[in-house]
Amino acid sequence: MMAQNRQRVPVVPPSNKISDYYGTNVFGIKQMKESLAPSVFKKVVEAIDKGSKIDSSTAEEIGSAVKTWALSKGVTHYTHWFQPLTGSTAEKHDSFFDAQAGIEKFKGSALVQQEPDASSFPNGGIRSTFEARGYTAWDPSSPIFIFDKTLCIPTIFVAYTGEALDYKTPLLKSMEAINDAAVEICQLFDRNVRKITPSLGVEQEYFVIDKALYATRPDLVMSGRSVFGHNPARGQQLDDHYFGSIPTRVKDFMMEFEIEALKLGIPVSTRHNEVAPGQFEVAPLFEEINIATDHNQLLMDLMDKAAEKHNLKVLFHEKPFAGVNGSGKHNNWSLITDTGVNLFQPSNSARENLQFLTFLIATVKAVYDYADLLRASIASAGNDFRLGANEAPPAIISVFLGSTLSGILDELEKNGNIKIEKGDNMYMKLGISKIPEIILDNTDRNRTSPFAFTGNKFEFRAVGSQANVAGPMTVLNVIVAETLKNLSKDIEKEMNGGKEKKLAIVNVLRKYIKESKKVRFEGDGYSEEWEKEAEKRGLSNLKSTPFALDTYLDKKSAEVFIKHNVLSSIELHARHEIMLENYIKKVQIESRVMGDLSLNHIIPTAILYQNKLIKNANGLQGLGLDNTAAIDTIKEISRHLESVKSNVIGMTEARKQLNKEENLTKRAKGYSVEVKDMYFEKIRYAVDKLELLVDDESWPLVKYREMLFIK
Repeated sequence: MMAQNRQRVPVVPPSNKISDYYGTNVFGIKQMKESLAPSVFKKVVEAIDKGSKIDSSTAEEIGSAVKTWALSKGVTHYTHWFQPLTGSTAEKHDSFFDAQAGIEKFKGSALVQQEPDASSFPNGGIRSTFEARGYTAWDPSSPIFIFDKTLCIPTIFVAYTGEALDYKTPLLKSMEAINDAAVEICQLFDRNVRKITPSLGVEQEYFVIDKALYATRPDLVMSGRSVFGHNPARGQQLDDHYFGSIPTRVKDFMMEFEIEALKLGIPVSTRHNEVAPGQFEVAPLFEEINIATDHNQLLMDLMDKAAEKHNLKVLFHEKPFAGVNGSGKHNNWSLITDTGVNLFQPSNSARENLQFLTFLIATVKAVYDYADLLRASIASAGNDFRLGANEAPPAIISVFLGSTLSGILDELEKNGNIKIEKGDNMYMKLGISKIPEIILDNTDRNRTSPFAFTGNKFEFRAVGSQANVAGPMTVLNVIVAETLKNLSKDIEKEMNGGKEKKLAIVNVLRKYIKESKKVRFEGDGYSEEWEKEAEKRGLSNLKSTPFALDTYLDKKSAEVFIKHNVLSSIELHARHEIMLENYIKKVQIESRVMGDLSLNHIIPTAILYQNKLIKNANGLQGLGLDNTAAIDTIKEISRHLESVKSNVIGMTEARKQLNKEENLTKRAKGYSVEVKDMYFEKIRYAVDKLELLVDDESWPLVKYREMLFIK
C-alpha cells in the first residue's frame, strides 16, 4: 500500500467526558484515600509533602492496596520505572505470581526498593565491575501508574555507594534547595509561607512521518535525523502549516496518545501544527516539576507506541530535517507557594509586586551568573544542529523580559536613591505600586530568546526535544536557589546597617539589576549584530556541546552543586564523562551513516546515471547533435562525486585517529571540530546537489517532499 493512501485507524474514546476516565490508570491520592486506612494515608501524604520516610509496616499496607488495585485491572507484572543517564526510561518487569506459593504476591519491600543490577547503564566510572550493583527506591511524590498492563513504580536509581545514576535524584534534591531558599525570601513578605514548589509545563514539539517511508531511510533509523536531503521547492516559507488544519491521520494518532495520557493523569490540553511541514506540538497543563518531568518522559513513550498503531513514526530529534524548523521542548517554569501564590504573577498589590520583582530579578541574576552552566544543561549532539537555526534560540544565553518589565526595572534602578520621607508611599515613588495588566501582552514570547518571561512564568526555550527536562530544570532550580540565598544575606546585611526592610530589599534589587543587565536582550537573537553585541557584553557563545560541557567542571559550578547537596564532585565528573561519551557516539554514528550511504548508495547510483548520460552524449555526438548539456551534467556529477568520495575518506581517517585519543574531552572536541565541522556539511552539500542531478526514479533515498507532507 502506498504511504499516501493509508487507511485511517479509527479512535473511539472510552467516554465522551474526559472526567470519566482521567487518571483511571493512576494509583493517586484519590485511590489511596479510598483504599488505605486513615493513619496509613496520613503517612503517605506526609511523605509526599514533607519527604518523610515510609516505614516497613506502612509500605506493606500500601503494597497490599496497590496489588489489589492492579490485579483488578488485569495487571500481571510490576516494575520500578526509572530514568537512567541514557535520557530515556528503564524498567525490569517482575511477576506478581509466586509459582511456589501458587498465588499473587507483592511485598512492601518490593514496592520500596529493588536491585535491578542495570550494570550496563552509563555511570561515568562510579560503578566498578566488582561493585556494579544499582538500586531503585520508590519516589512517593510521583504517583504509581499502569502502562501496558504493567504496574509502574516511579523510582530514583542510585549506585551501591549512594551516588545518583539517574536524572530524578538530583532533581528532587534541587527542589529541596530552591524550597529552602525561596521560603526564606518569601517570609520577608508573608510569614504564612512554609513551602515553595517549582512548577513546570512542557511544550513538546515533534515531527511525524509515515512509518514505511521512515523505514527506507537508514539515516533516520540509525541516527534519528536525515543526514542528506535537498530542500523541497515548498517548505515552510508560506507559513501555511502553522496552526493549520491537522492532517486526518495525525489527528487520529493525537487522539490515541491523548486518551492514554489522560488515563495516566497526564493533563494534555493543547495540540496544533507547528511551523515546519510535518511538525506538531502537544502541551499539558502545569504540574509540580517532578511529576511534570515523569509525565513528559512517559508521554514520549506513549507517542511512540500510538504512532505504531497508525503506521506513523514520531521523530523527537532536534533537527531531523535541514532547512526547516527544529524541535524544542519549551520548559515553562514558575514557583508556587503553599498559600497558592505564583511568585512570578504580577499583582495589584504593591507588597506582592515587590515580592514578584524580587523573584524575577533574582532569576535574571541567576541566569547571568550561571549562563554557561545553563547552556551546558541543554547541550547535546542533536541540539547543536538546532540552536541558532530558524526558530530556535541561539547558543548565547540571554533573558527577554518585554518592554514593560524592562522599563520597570530601569526605573527601579534609576530611582532607587529617591529620598523616602516618613509617610511617603515608597512603592509609588519607586514606580512599582501597580504593574500594568498589559504586561501579559508586552511579554509576548520572543521566539529568538532562549529564556523569556511570558507573563507569569519563565520559558526556557533552548531545551532540545529529545532531552530529559530534569537535567536543565535541576540546573535552573539550583542556580536560582543559590542566588536567593545570596539575596537573603545581602538584605540582612542592609537591615543590620539600619535600613528599613522594604528599602533594604530595594537597595539589593537595584544592585542585582545593575550586575545582571548585560544578560537582558529584547531584540532579534538570530541576528549577526546580536552575536557581536553579546561578545562586547562578555556573554559566551558556546556553539558546540563538548566545549559547553566543560562548564560542569568549573570550580564555580561544582561549588553551587555541592553546596546545595544536589551533586557531589564524583557525580559531576561522572556526568561530564557520560555526556562526552554520548556526544562522541552520536557523532560517530552519524559519520558512519554518512559514509555508508555515500559509498554504498549515493556514489554507485550517481555513477550508473552518469554512465547513462555518457552513452546518451555519445549517441547525440554520433548523430551530429549538440551534446553540450549532457557533457556539462556529466562533469558536474563528477565534481560532486569526487567531493563526496574524498571527504568521506578524510572523515573516516579523522575518526580513526581520534579513536586513538585516550583523553575523553580531547576526543569529543576532536569529533566536533575535526569530524562534524570539517566534513558533515561538505559531504551533505555534494550529495544534495547530486540529488538534483540524478534521475528521480534512480535516486536511492526517499526525498523530503515525500516525507514532510503527510496525508
